[in-house]
Amino acid sequence: MKENKYDNNRFFSQYSQMSRSVEGLKGAGEWHVLQKMLPNFAGKRVLDLGCGFGWHCIYAIEHGATHVTGIDISEKMLEEARKRNPSPLIEYQCMAIEDFDFQPDSYDIVISSLTFHYLESFIDICRKINHCLTPGGAFVFSVEHPIFTAYGNQDWYYDQERNPIHWPVDRYFTEGKRTAVFLGEEVVKYHKTLTTYINSLLQTGFEICELIEPQPDEKLLDTIPGMKDELRRPMMLLISAKKKK
Repeated sequence: MKENKYDNNRFFSQYSQMSRSVEGLKGAGEWHVLQKMLPNFAGKRVLDLGCGFGWHCIYAIEHGATHVTGIDISEKMLEEARKRNPSPLIEYQCMAIEDFDFQPDSYDIVISSLTFHYLESFIDICRKINHCLTPGGAFVFSVEHPIFTAYGNQDWYYDQERNPIHWPVDRYFTEGKRTAVFLGEEVVKYHKTLTTYINSLLQTGFEICELIEPQPDEKLLDTIPGMKDELRRPMMLLISAKKKK
């Protein structure tokens, strides 16, 4: 996660033009599913790991959270978060997730959106999150689906007319570093199997409440270029868990 492309001016400019950057949560293809998986925020302390522009932070505050800590490695992302989603109840901190001080029983809810595939070890972060959650606390997150990350380049195979033929899946059981091109830049991600995601949670004291491979919101199929192709293979994995009491 300590690689930080988001403070690269060109990369950040491209990212800022994406639907989920411009429209916020309603511009994210998975939001219509993720929203239903979130717990009741009323009276809760929330930690958002990889908070980006702070869309989930402000959502939590608007739904009753008493305090939100948003962590992101990119100062540019946090500058935008402070502009777009300010609140005296939100504390934005610029640091790598691995460097955050996960104090025991300091949060009731931990959320994370499309961040953990940038971390080499998922089980390590699960241990830290379990440590900082109160008993029965909620942990809800999204990651890029293992089918999406397995091959590495994260692009379709195309015919001669550049129509997507199929999505390559290879080296599935070989976990580790992958290099993909995202928004015109090479980005390092870490492929993990579905087994690793599930067992890491179970082995670190979590109960799994829900697992969903979301299809994109039908409202976005005709408004975002390429969104219909997201119906051909899973791009994301959403998991809701809770710390055992």
